Amino acid sequence: MRGNQLMGLWGVVLLVLWCSFRKWGVQSFDLDEFVNNKTEEMSSSMAFLESGYGYSISRPLMVGLTLIHGAAAQGAVCLDGTLPGYHIHRGFGSGANSWLIQLEGGGWCNSIRSCVYRKNTRHGSSTHMEKQISFAGILSNKPEENPDFFNWNRIKVRYCDGASFAGEGENKEAQLQFRGQRIWRAAVEDLMSKGMRYADRALLSGCSAGGLGSILHCDEFRDLFSPRTKVKCLADAGLFMDSIDVSGGRTMWNFFAGVVNLQGVAKNLPRSCTNQLDPTSCFFPQNLIANIRTPLFILNAAYDSWQVQASLAPSSADPRGIWHNCRLNYARCSASQIQFLQVFRIRMLNAVRSFAMPQKNGLFINSCFAHCQSERQDTWFADDSPAIGSKGIALAVGDWYFDRSGIKEIDCAYPCDKTCHNLVFK
Repeated sequence: MRGNQLMGLWGVVLLVLWCSFRKWGVQSFDLDEFVNNKTEEMSSSMAFLESGYGYSISRPLMVGLTLIHGAAAQGAVCLDGTLPGYHIHRGFGSGANSWLIQLEGGGWCNSIRSCVYRKNTRHGSSTHMEKQISFAGILSNKPEENPDFFNWNRIKVRYCDGASFAGEGENKEAQLQFRGQRIWRAAVEDLMSKGMRYADRALLSGCSAGGLGSILHCDEFRDLFSPRTKVKCLADAGLFMDSIDVSGGRTMWNFFAGVVNLQGVAKNLPRSCTNQLDPTSCFFPQNLIANIRTPLFILNAAYDSWQVQASLAPSSADPRGIWHNCRLNYARCSASQIQFLQVFRIRMLNAVRSFAMPQKNGLFINSCFAHCQSERQDTWFADDSPAIGSKGIALAVGDWYFDRSGIKEIDCAYPCDKTCHNLVFK
C-alpha cells in the first residue's frame, strides 16, 4: 500500500473514532496534559481546556497575529514586556460594520513563581504566541458553522497578563509587568482606529478567564460607542463561583486573592462592588453581574469541568484521593459526590437569579461536564451540539443578541441531558 493511501486510511479510521466520541457525547483528554505541577495547576489546566479543541470537517480558517505596535508607549505590555496582540478577520457583506471581540482565556498567575513560569509561555509573552490560529465556533467565517456572526469583523485578543485583562503594577526584581488593564485599552483603541468606532453592532465575548474579562469590561466596552450602536456582552465559562471545596476550604477564593493582590487588580474593579465588598470578592462574577448595565449573556456548564478539577476538588483539598476517579470521569462519581456537585449547581443558579430577571440579559446553563463551549465547533453549532429543549448554543446566543426572543435557558439536573459533550480524562 502506498504512503498516501495508508495516510488516507488512517484518516478515515480517526474520523470514525472522532464521530463515535461525538455521538456518545464524550470528549476524552489525557490528564497529564490537563494538569501540570501544583504550582501551575490552576493556570495550566485551564489553558488546556481553553486551547480551542473544537472540531470541524472543513479546513478551519487560519488568521495571523497582529502586534499592537503603539502599545509600548502606553506601557501596555505582556508579563515579559513584549508587545500584546490580536488576530483579526475582516467582516464582509451585511456584517462589514459589525464587530465581535473575543478575549482569550488561559487561567491566571497568583504568585511571583507562577507568573515567572507564565511569562515564558504564550500566555505571558507574544514571543511564544502562535503566529497563526484557527477561527472556529463563534469566530468561524462559515454560515453553516456560525449562522449569526460568520461575516462580522471577528477579533481574538491574546491573553498575556494573567489577571483577566485587569491588572496594574509591576515587579522589577522578577522583571514582571502586570499591565492587563492597559493591554485591554490598547487593543480596543487600536481596533477603534481601524473602523470599530463606526460599528452598527458590537459584541464583547470571552472564554473562561476571558469570559471573566468580558464581564469586568462589559460596561467599559459599551461606553466606547455611540448610543446608536447595539452593544452586548457574552461570558462563556466565566462564572467562577466562590465555593467551598471538598475539604471545607476556599481554594478559589485564596487563589483569586493572590491574583488580585499581586497584580494590583483592585483599582480596576467596579466601584459598585468594592464600595460594599473586599476586592477579592469583587473578582468573582457572582458579585458583579447584577449591577452590569449593558446586556449580558451568561453561557456556562452547571458542572464546569475546570471548576470541578481545580476549585471544588483539587488534589490539594483531596490528599487521600477520594475524589480522584470522580474528577477524571463524572460517571465514576459516587452518589455522595454527585450530591456535592448538585449543591454546586444550585449555588450557581441562585447566583444568577437576580441577574436573570431583566429582559435584556440572557442565560444558557446546561447540565454538562464541560468548559468553554463557544469556541469549539462541536459545541457551538453542529448537528449534535448541546441543546436545552430544541435550542442549541449558537442559536440561543443569536436569538438573544438580535432580540428575536428572550433566552433564559436552564437545564434540568444531571443526568437528564443526553446532548452534552462531556469531558472525560484518562
